[in-house]
Amino acid sequence: MLSLLFMAKKKKRTLEETVLQIQQGDQYLLDEIIDAYKPFIAKTVSSVCKRYIYETDDEFSIGLIAFNEAIEKYSPERGSSLLSFSEVIIKRRVIDYIRKQTKNQHISIDLTNSAQDEETAGTIIVNELSLDDYHKKNDEQLRKDEIIHFQNLLITFDLSFSDLVENSPKHVDARRNAILAAKMLVADQELKDFLLEKKRLPIKQLETRVNVSRKTIERNRKYILAIALILSSDYVYMKDYIKGVLET
Repeated sequence: MLSLLFMAKKKKRTLEETVLQIQQGDQYLLDEIIDAYKPFIAKTVSSVCKRYIYETDDEFSIGLIAFNEAIEKYSPERGSSLLSFSEVIIKRRVIDYIRKQTKNQHISIDLTNSAQDEETAGTIIVNELSLDDYHKKNDEQLRKDEIIHFQNLLITFDLSFSDLVENSPKHVDARRNAILAAKMLVADQELKDFLLEKKRLPIKQLETRVNVSRKTIERNRKYILAIALILSSDYVYMKDYIKGVLET
């Protein structure tokens, strides 16, 4: 924390401004930020593991790597703070790690305990059911975190979930076309920059790049904008929804 106080007195930068400077290559500031936010990293990892996390734990190392990843990927245009963004990344990476470890443990059990009696086998089944329940609960929490994060991002674009419900295309083909328009927008760096900087859809420019009429784009403006924001961010569960629409 002393390092943070030092940095605040020296430049009075916000955390987000400091991160942008780190992204320009300031390794010293990166080391300072990571060291200062180790308690935050440990707390976030602990919330996933449901136990106290020490810096010697493998899960803490995963959290450190994830925090560094968040710093590298962070952009003010995401509409959230670095800590809010990094919390999502850390939780996701730790859960991925736990799942991988659990899968390896299951393989080990299968290889070394093929001759177990019924009582031991029953214990393994119970443990697996508990792990499945654990993963489901963590998935639910990550999904909730993602929704809250997206809701806050929508606010910066003067949108809400109720707006999306009211303006969502009713037919599957219409939704698919709107999603394809959003994908085209995100793939075009110029249009994407316009969206994030101006906080509105570049309708005129988008019209020349997609096989959709201007009237259709304007009618589905809010939906296309929301989908573009999802595609521009690290929203795993919402991207699954988009994938599902395109595959129907």
